[in-house]
Amino acid sequence: MSPSIAVESPLSSPSVDKVTTSIKNALPSGLIKEPLKYSGSLNEYQSLDVTPVIGREFPTLELTDILDDDRKLRDLAILVSQRGVLFFRNQNINSDQQKALGQRLGELTGKPETSKLHRHAVNNSKRSISVDEHGKLDDEISVISSEVNRKYYGDRFLDNSKHLASTGWHADITFERVPSDYAILKITHTPEDQTGGDTLWASGYEVYDRLSPAIQKLADGLTAVHYQPVFNNIAKEHGIELIDGDRGAPENVGFDFKASHPLVRTNPVTGWKSLFGAAGQVDNGWIEGVTKRESEILKQYFRQLISENHDLQARFKWGTNDLAIWDNRSVFHTATNDYEGKRQGNRVVSLGEIPYYDPASKSRREALAALA
Repeated sequence: MSPSIAVESPLSSPSVDKVTTSIKNALPSGLIKEPLKYSGSLNEYQSLDVTPVIGREFPTLELTDILDDDRKLRDLAILVSQRGVLFFRNQNINSDQQKALGQRLGELTGKPETSKLHRHAVNNSKRSISVDEHGKLDDEISVISSEVNRKYYGDRFLDNSKHLASTGWHADITFERVPSDYAILKITHTPEDQTGGDTLWASGYEVYDRLSPAIQKLADGLTAVHYQPVFNNIAKEHGIELIDGDRGAPENVGFDFKASHPLVRTNPVTGWKSLFGAAGQVDNGWIEGVTKRESEILKQYFRQLISENHDLQARFKWGTNDLAIWDNRSVFHTATNDYEGKRQGNRVVSLGEIPYYDPASKSRREALAALA
């Protein structure tokens, strides 16, 4: 069970800093039991839902205009958690501002003080890929580079790959003991022909709602091992050094890249259940408490629900300097490798709470029905 925590309403105080400091932690993980409420501070900006289930775009909002407004940033985080992913066009936010935004979204929604920005074991400054035109290197920014991916991960990232594209579905860094809450990706270079390289997101909330009550009950009680052996293989094959020390949280140390998390995760911002232990992050892992064969059957079925239901997905065509923010606790995503040229972007991955399942939490459909 998640702890009982008192949270001050964002409308009852002129300062969201007071909201954050008013959170009384019953456990050191800093979880919030009651869902956070959206105050409406972003309603002045034009927006449109990408699909009924997932995604919202703000066509004209410039994020640098609200970076100093904690009330709007808190509402921004809540909307990301509710809609799964938000999109913003042609942003002028720089890498330092992107990092500050990533950390603040989690802070304003109650993440533990020890959770900072993730330092990726492979995609870090040791690869000598700059995050801006001045040659700046930064361990807290994962440079998403088609050239690096093709070098280290092989033909999976080639445009003529014979792999099934659906194998790409995943949530970020779930192999960490303290995985991500929010991720922010700004694409700085699009393919030269301006086509290809779209990213898709899928709602883990909706995947959970599509399970039968019997399978929901089964999934609610299970855990899954998230495991990523590829990094050690890359280090050995290419002779590269993995980043040492903690990777943004004191629990994220060592090179085993393995963690056990609830199969169904409660998002503390919304209070909604989401299928979490599925797709790429458990390809090399397993579901605990069942036989190996049962684990494989469940893994296959969960991936099928994610990849074959296009009505729980949103697809985004990138332009230069476009930006997306998503909640890794409740969505899966995958890139489309259908281009030959260079595609590159800066990704900031914020660390959140240790994943938990609260039996008292509701599914997204249940929660929305109760508000109707």
